Amino acid sequence: MSQETQMLLGLVLGIAIMIILVMKTKTHTFIALLLAALICGLVGGMTPSDAITAIQDGFGNTLKSTGIIIGLGVMMGGILEKTGAAERLAYTFIKAIGKGKEEWALGITGWLVSIPVFADSAIVIFAPLCKAMSRVTGKSVIALALALACGLQCTHVMVPPTPGPLTAAGMMGVDVGQMIIAGALMSVPILIAALLYAHWIGKKIYQIPREDGTYDRKEFKKEYLKSMDQLDEIMGSKKLPGLGESLAPILIPLVLILSKTVCDFAGVDKESFIYSIITLVGSPIVALALGTTIAVYGIGKDIPKDKLMNIMGDSIKDTGMIMLITGAGGALGNIIKVSGIGDVLGATVVSWPIPAILIPVLIGALMRLALGSATVAITTAASLTAPLITTLGLNPVLLAQASCIGAIAFSYFNDSGFWVFNGMFGLTEIKDQLRCKTAVSFIMTGVGIVELLILNMIWK
Repeated sequence: MSQETQMLLGLVLGIAIMIILVMKTKTHTFIALLLAALICGLVGGMTPSDAITAIQDGFGNTLKSTGIIIGLGVMMGGILEKTGAAERLAYTFIKAIGKGKEEWALGITGWLVSIPVFADSAIVIFAPLCKAMSRVTGKSVIALALALACGLQCTHVMVPPTPGPLTAAGMMGVDVGQMIIAGALMSVPILIAALLYAHWIGKKIYQIPREDGTYDRKEFKKEYLKSMDQLDEIMGSKKLPGLGESLAPILIPLVLILSKTVCDFAGVDKESFIYSIITLVGSPIVALALGTTIAVYGIGKDIPKDKLMNIMGDSIKDTGMIMLITGAGGALGNIIKVSGIGDVLGATVVSWPIPAILIPVLIGALMRLALGSATVAITTAASLTAPLITTLGLNPVLLAQASCIGAIAFSYFNDSGFWVFNGMFGLTEIKDQLRCKTAVSFIMTGVGIVELLILNMIWK
């Protein structure tokens, strides 16, 4: 058996055993992910010590970027939920956009927000709004949250200045402005298809968040959906915070994060004092810490200190397992990266007899499958495809976007966003997890492939 075959066997064996353990045994997902990572590494040719080190590094690096953000986000979210601020936002949002269009509004919101803001951070920030909107309207929180997540994913993967598409543009020699326009336009049909799926799956997985953090799951019936008159009556009977103080903890962190992105994109002098300040307050950790502080002294100003501490403490309790599973997913991704399995997958695809425009799509998809990170998948696909631009004779903008579209696929067990979504919105069954983030990622990539094939015929 060749070394390349051994590496691919390790990947297949590790993932297969993980799925069997989660679905057919009492093994917890966290432990199953760690075992899968270990099997991938050992069968793929790593020494035991190297495999353990890679697992530890992957776990730590993943939580380094997401752990603090999740913690701060749920603390702020707890305050927003317990004070009624999230309900105020949900009600105002619904009144503004019109009853029945909530998925579309959240999808568009995600599409806009993820251009400057990391998608996982935005999911955490908007989770209280999705839950409150679900309780207020009677719509499944799964439909609302998945619509938001799909909007976030579209621009995070396809539109600069997020790192993945920006890197692809640079490697392909594509003008950033062209990449922005192409990514924005091509993402629209993808988002529409994803939102239609989110609306459908919300009826199949119908669950409403309770005030205590648990979920009420049952078979969907139309009478569960509340009319606008019912909403007016319900909300009119409640004493809720004002719109401004309810919105500030969410809006201010988003503006701060956006300001840092704008400065980076505009080429502000990185040695200047202004840039150093904006870099500080615009980092997601500091921005969310400020947002949580604003929530404490704004909508939480009349709550006794002990009660406020309990609200934040209870919120944090629910995140421990989310962080462990998210870190384990990162460990699996790092094992595959360090072992060289990702490189083998990429080299294999380049030799396949398929339409040239689909080569970066398949490389990006397989890299996402192997590594979990969309950004790394885009970078790998672009780096392997860029030397072939002249040989393939294709439009470099399309090739760059093909790398991005492939990286949308395979949101599953080694993707931190997969576990953040499942943990935030109460998806515990593996079949439900796959029907949400994983299934919709294939739909989005499928629509993107159709676009690429059509555009490739007319845009040379």
